[in-house]
Amino acid sequence: MNSPTVLETFLWVIIPYMALAVFVLGHVWRFRRDRFGWTTRSSQIYESKLLRIGSPLFHYGIIFVFLGHVIGLGIPKIWTSAVGITDHMYHFMAITVGLGAAAATVGGLVLLIYRRRTNNRVFGATTRLDKLMYLMLAVVIFAGVYSTIFDSALGGYDYREGVSVWFRQFWMFQPDVSLMAQAPLGFQVHVMSAILIFALWPFTRLVHVFAAPLGYLTRPYIIYRSKDRQRQPQRRGWETIDY
Repeated sequence: MNSPTVLETFLWVIIPYMALAVFVLGHVWRFRRDRFGWTTRSSQIYESKLLRIGSPLFHYGIIFVFLGHVIGLGIPKIWTSAVGITDHMYHFMAITVGLGAAAATVGGLVLLIYRRRTNNRVFGATTRLDKLMYLMLAVVIFAGVYSTIFDSALGGYDYREGVSVWFRQFWMFQPDVSLMAQAPLGFQVHVMSAILIFALWPFTRLVHVFAAPLGYLTRPYIIYRSKDRQRQPQRRGWETIDY
């Protein structure tokens, strides 16, 4: 087996670990320096009709996409085979459930981008990082859909013997560069765009994924003070005071 080139090492070793470092340290920096900016920066006040449709579609779809990736990347093929899940069963579920979740995600994303671009007030609240974030999300999602259909389902590439193995090796700090270098271009684009969006993550509204109102569980009750009936009402500033 040939040794990986400098470019392949840079793409599939150096950049991923740099992105991981930026992802972790970036969140620490954002939390320490911009805690009040740790928010979705919601634009619901400007427009809500399309948001009510697009936001649930995107968020529920991306949750199922994430769970599918956890199974596909994190669980070795030999484990699923050991519990009786054949390759045919696995790929059938990946195509049906996976593409269904992807369709919801794509539909929601298209609606959200359309809403943000056609509503002047929403577009006015859109930053350059928001635009870059939406672009990167679109690339990641569409490259993933393309790879699932054309490279995996029709092309016969088994990503569980290539990309998935590289992913697990990455967390053990022993990534085999050749596994990604030999993967189809669609999967390479999908993985690299996902890596770059993780590097971008701490500096965008995506940080709200790691926000939860846990403080509400322990904060003290709000005290409402009753009106003191014995207290004399204060005079208004324009009323004449008799001495």
